[in-house]
Amino acid sequence: MNNLQRLQLETKGINLDQSELTVYLQENDLQPFEEYNPQSATSKRNIYRSALGALESIANNPSVMKSVKLDDMTVSDFHENLLSRIDQMERKIRQLKTDEQIATESNFFMLYSD
Repeated sequence: MNNLQRLQLETKGINLDQSELTVYLQENDLQPFEEYNPQSATSKRNIYRSALGALESIANNPSVMKSVKLDDMTVSDFHENLLSRIDQMERKIRQLKTDEQIATESNFFMLYSD
């Protein structure tokens, strides 16, 4: 699976052009057709940051809000749910560590010092 496919998994249900998703990936230091590394904390964080960028662009586009029509959901419900998802993504991104942070993390601390 490449980075573009992983981003499409994260933004499932949102129809964006492949070129737009490529821009979001490149803005977050990922190449779209490189292999996705699930063991890399930095790669995972950058995928979430790319998905957040896509969600924010949808939330800032009023013409998209006008065209959303689902069976039991109004446009205002869609917008509230979208903003809620953006808040969840921001919180998740803040909690994720990068590979560098994990490497320099220590399991002990100095209780006494000279």
